[in-house]
Amino acid sequence: MENSKIEKLIIIGSGPAGLTAAIYAARGSLEPLVIAGREAGGQLTLTTDVDDFPGFEEGIQGPELMTKIRKQAERFNTRFISENVTSVDFSKPPFVIKTETGVLKARAVIIATGASAKWLDLESEQKLRGKGVSACAVCDGFFFKGKTVAVVGGGDTAMREVNYLSKLCKQVTVIHRRAELRAQPALQELVKAKSNVDFIWNSAVIEVLGQEKVTGLKIKNTQTGEISELPVDGVFVAIGHQPNTGFLDGQLKLDEKGYIEVENETKTNIPGVFVAGDAADHRYRQAVTAAGAGCKAAFDVEEYLEHIQLPTEGNGM
Repeated sequence: MENSKIEKLIIIGSGPAGLTAAIYAARGSLEPLVIAGREAGGQLTLTTDVDDFPGFEEGIQGPELMTKIRKQAERFNTRFISENVTSVDFSKPPFVIKTETGVLKARAVIIATGASAKWLDLESEQKLRGKGVSACAVCDGFFFKGKTVAVVGGGDTAMREVNYLSKLCKQVTVIHRRAELRAQPALQELVKAKSNVDFIWNSAVIEVLGQEKVTGLKIKNTQTGEISELPVDGVFVAIGHQPNTGFLDGQLKLDEKGYIEVENETKTNIPGVFVAGDAADHRYRQAVTAAGAGCKAAFDVEEYLEHIQLPTEGNGM
């Protein structure tokens, strides 16, 4: 059913970027409505220990952190819809957002849908996520200090993970399905110079070993078919991220990888449509940077709405 009310602000996404935007927007009397999605909370809901978010000296579990931020947004009367967005129409204001069961309209929109790590699609990998399987060295590398880990991948993302982990871990093994890396030469030289980094070429991980935690990897040589095992304490999957922007379907300008292109921090190519967090940020991908972007987006929306005439409820213009 179509809702005739035109919202001042709709925020799509409920990770650190979306919820921080909601907190600031609500305190600015923008009465935000958050479309949280069926799996609310973003990637942190899949993370166990979070030690790098300011304010928690003993660390905090990812789901608990997101619950706290959401409750903070609710304290300022932020409203939530637990549905996924199926399509949008940004051709003219008010902007139209279709969910699984309804149609919403808004004068301004913040997209904070984030990005998802690409995984190996192994049952054993999914079973041990957060128990030695990770897709973020900066997030989880500290827990493997002095231990042995593997990094799967051969691109820029993988080599940055290797470089970071090499400073913490006793040994880092790179597993790559090709005979050479795809990363830029400078990154290749950097990691190849590390005394505690070695490489397994032309190989793919076919199983993550362990019950309660990772104990090793089963690896298959892509040329000979030979199968071997590698004992490790953890594995970092670094084969890239996929921004969650498929629902936009040509409504906004995206780069070649699907990330939303930004102008002046949070503005998209459509006036009144803003973005915060990993849907646009393919470099940092941290909860704290996403939260900071959410704050900026809320301020930018407030400034935008101050300079346009807000419609009355039920009026399409």
